[in-house]
Amino acid sequence: MRVLPMARPRWQMLAAEKRQHEMSKIPEDWLLSTKVVEEAKNRKAITGGYIEGLLDPDSRRITTLESMELLKSLGNGSLSAVQVVSAFSKRAAYAHQLGNYLLEIGFDVGLERAKQLDQYYQEHEKPIGPLHGLPVTLKDQFHIKGLETSMAFVGWIGTFEGQKGTGKERSFESELIRELYSLGAVPIGKAPETNNNIMGYAWNPHNQKLSTGGSSGGVIFSLRFYQRATKTSTGGSISMPASMNGFKGVANTGAGQMIMPTVAGLLGNSLPMLQLVFKSLLSTKPWLYDPYVVPIPYRSDQEYRPSNEKKPTFGLLMDDGTVTPHPPVTRALHIVERALKAEGYQVFDWDAPSVSETSAIHGPIARGDGTPDVWEALQLSGEPPVPQIQHLFDNGKLKEPMNLVEYEQVVLHMKDYRHRYQEYWESTVELTDTGRPIDAVIMPVSPYAAVQPDKFMYSAYSSSINVLDYTSITISVTFADEKVDIVGSSFEPLSEIDKKNMDAYDSHVTDGAPASIQLVGPMLSEERLLSLAQLLADALAKHRS
Repeated sequence: MRVLPMARPRWQMLAAEKRQHEMSKIPEDWLLSTKVVEEAKNRKAITGGYIEGLLDPDSRRITTLESMELLKSLGNGSLSAVQVVSAFSKRAAYAHQLGNYLLEIGFDVGLERAKQLDQYYQEHEKPIGPLHGLPVTLKDQFHIKGLETSMAFVGWIGTFEGQKGTGKERSFESELIRELYSLGAVPIGKAPETNNNIMGYAWNPHNQKLSTGGSSGGVIFSLRFYQRATKTSTGGSISMPASMNGFKGVANTGAGQMIMPTVAGLLGNSLPMLQLVFKSLLSTKPWLYDPYVVPIPYRSDQEYRPSNEKKPTFGLLMDDGTVTPHPPVTRALHIVERALKAEGYQVFDWDAPSVSETSAIHGPIARGDGTPDVWEALQLSGEPPVPQIQHLFDNGKLKEPMNLVEYEQVVLHMKDYRHRYQEYWESTVELTDTGRPIDAVIMPVSPYAAVQPDKFMYSAYSSSINVLDYTSITISVTFADEKVDIVGSSFEPLSEIDKKNMDAYDSHVTDGAPASIQLVGPMLSEERLLSLAQLLADALAKHRS
């Protein structure tokens, strides 16, 4: 008797159709050969010279321009918006074929907008705004007219946030998109959650055995197929992908009336570019259209200016007393310390309340309701939760939510922690000779340079920033080196999880991964922190030379 093959579940067929649909958006002359795609799968890294070697000379030249130089060329007309958007779209198309890095391909939407910008430039002899012609991507949490928003849920495909027949499908536009368009930016695609049932796992292009970080998968900038991206975070979803892929990320303060807000932050290759985008977005007065935006314009007077004040001082947190960072991250912290001290900046040990304490705060607040929204979205198609979120559910079933009294206790704990942390920060005025408390804190983003997908164990270094509602900027410092970054024989674990975490470290597997740090400032300190981050980057550049 012949055994008939089992039919694939409907969610798998929907996901396959979605993948095929996105691939069909890539122009035929941008399609890579099967040989190239298979070769890429067997490589350790597909960044830099590898992907650039696949490009034509013009696309390579345009997509490797420094961000501000690119904007200058767009602003003076030496490059057209169509030229730039075409080049970055082509690079994005190549990257997507090497690793399914886009959930929504919007090259056609971007090129149509680029043509409009070129027409405007021709008629007015000036750019439409400060971001004229700049290719951008967003997390697939923002709505762009002409593109779908699924947030990587199979059940959201062909719907508006899981609902059919609303009339908003592919036609609704998020407020942030309106602002970006008004400034001249050109969205050309959206990136998915790091692992999902539609596109699969997004491997780190620096080392394809490692994660890109999440939830805002960070591969896009490692492969330089966009100049800037907007992402969201409730617990390290900006800082961790920035860290694990070796670029800059700004996780800003959220709205003050929310318990632990989600923030829309920025990722990019250039600090001046991030500063320009941040400043430009605030110039649109977004608080007039979104009640959750704090009504504060960009404050240039908050920036550090060497001519007006004493040198800033820095705190340094090497570990939180619970989990020791892996050797590449520890080395990155020491590199930053030496670079700052070589330039005459004071660096003090940071002894604030441990960020490990926030582990008991962040999880219950972020997931204390049992995550019914995620559960309901999964049930729409019957897709299973990917391994990274299986812990949210109880043997495949929805968990009971915390009761209100328990939730209130966690919130009170958070408020107390914030108070103690601020109290310590203010007390550091006694350490410095500036008349000010320490200006910013240098600390790990996570214990990892980049991490194997099943070896991620600890997130307090980044999620603590959300609990505190502070500002952080991620800066890549160096790369893991298997010959240098080894666990010393004198290592003594700080805790049981520290031992487990360090036992999982593999210097050979981690080799080549970016090692980053984060610079942390108090609530609403974005302008000052951006200027301090540039100061730190300059010190690092001088130290390397």
